[in-house]
Amino acid sequence: MRYLVSGKVQGVFFRASTRFEAERLKITGYAKNLTDGRVEVLACGEAEALDQLRSWLTHGPPQASVAGVSNEPVPFQELVEFSIR
Repeated sequence: MRYLVSGKVQGVFFRASTRFEAERLKITGYAKNLTDGRVEVLACGEAEALDQLRSWLTHGPPQASVAGVSNEPVPFQELVEFSIR
């Protein structure tokens, strides 16, 4: 699943916090800052874990102010970890 998170999500440890949450949920993928101020999250894992991650993304870490989260399915990718890009 690919998520695009908008709001005050850069410079507030959003990617690092997302990695921690993804690892807790046994999700692989990455979190990446986009030039337009959003954060892109690619997440691969069990459906229930992806639902939990999406729920977490709607608020993120305490310093963040999430305005919205959109998502779209993407083909499954065999990734071994969750990284920050």
